[in-house]
Amino acid sequence: MTALDRDALIALARAFADDPARWAPHVEHDPGRRTFHLLHDGEDATVWLLCWSPGHDTGFHDHDGSAAAIAVVEGVVREDRFTVGGVPIGRVLGEGDVLDVDPHDIHRVRHAGSGPAVTIHAYSPPLRSMGAYEIDPVTGVLRRRVLAERDELSPAGALAEGRLVNS
Repeated sequence: MTALDRDALIALARAFADDPARWAPHVEHDPGRRTFHLLHDGEDATVWLLCWSPGHDTGFHDHDGSAAAIAVVEGVVREDRFTVGGVPIGRVLGEGDVLDVDPHDIHRVRHAGSGPAVTIHAYSPPLRSMGAYEIDPVTGVLRRRVLAERDELSPAGALAEGRLVNS
């Protein structure tokens, strides 16, 4: 198994985004949770369709060594990069925008508009698991939970604010 480089991964996400016949039949919005559908499971990459409604949020997570390229095909989402002791570094992305995520970044994606949003996520090497982060409410210890690729990501505890502050 080989990993695609940054440019090839972005090109893959754009290719899927530019071909609605590959993803539009799978769009399904549920106000209670994000919906997702596996579009491609190859040796070098996986590609997922994610559907977002107001209030949906992945919480802070990593891709367990997989790089990502995320293409917005409908609506608006916000991506935040985790910082220690400060405000997350964020950006708002709309239709046509693509962002890339390094294999070791900790970030979150959340719905940022008033209507539904749809994104295409390409991962290489293929995404098989993720790390979700939470702060133990009693001890304040930062913990990483391993999730399978099909598990639902959501904000956890004090990390929902996106920063750690040592006292």
